[in-house]
Amino acid sequence: MDRDRIGEMIAGALAEDLGDGDVTTDALLTDDQIGLALIVVKEEGVLAGIELAERVFLQVDPELQLHVILEDGARVGPGDAVARLTGSIAGILKGERVALNFLQRMSGIATETSRYVQSVKGLPVRIMDTRKTTPGLRWLEKYAVRVGGGHNHRASLSDGILIKDNHLAALRAKGLTMNDVVIRARQNALRRLMVEIEVTSVTEALEAVQAGADIVMLDNMSLLDMRDAVKAVHGRAMVEASGGIALDSVRSVAETGVDMISIGAITHSVRALDMSLELEIRS
Repeated sequence: MDRDRIGEMIAGALAEDLGDGDVTTDALLTDDQIGLALIVVKEEGVLAGIELAERVFLQVDPELQLHVILEDGARVGPGDAVARLTGSIAGILKGERVALNFLQRMSGIATETSRYVQSVKGLPVRIMDTRKTTPGLRWLEKYAVRVGGGHNHRASLSDGILIKDNHLAALRAKGLTMNDVVIRARQNALRRLMVEIEVTSVTEALEAVQAGADIVMLDNMSLLDMRDAVKAVHGRAMVEASGGIALDSVRSVAETGVDMISIGAITHSVRALDMSLELEIRS
């Protein structure tokens, strides 16, 4: 991960959380009271974001010492300690919430992604994320998807041409065909990019591949229609399934023969992995 970008994100998060200072800790503790703390996991999952947690504490107090016990990608369970902190109790407490927020959120994403990846194990399909991410945290959340075994779709609108239903509706109103739309996209793009087209029927899937799309996105289609669309495309483009795909249906979708499955839920509505910071006081 880009260390400069990490630093900027941490600085913003700490400014948001500390405000004008931790009035409780400053009123009650002195910086010379030393303690030890463990970051402990309370449920099964996949760890992601340990470097951010470490950087948070060091940005709060450079004198703190953090020993990483488990690295990103490790499978964890209840009672597992992932890091050990020693140093000023005041510094530990001031960094606790921001460090845990990053760590729990990213580990939740890695964990949920891993569940989807495991559900399609043995099938030649990739689990992909979407742009349905927390504003300002997309870069971190997409990293967590990779830690969980998934793959990244576009990080921004500049990463690829994705012609969606609203694009097509606007252009068809002007009399353009699917072929015209693809030609216009390739001619007007500032650089050579993959062209993906969102479709909602087998007929549109065939039309898209005949127009020269590199990727055909099957949006909210039935399993039967997905199979028929994959047959119609017949390897002339990659096929992506998207829309309303859940953990209990993802394997059935993969078995239709699609190359990719994009799932917004692994970032936009994931539950944070439960963790806590347990402090031990030294006299």
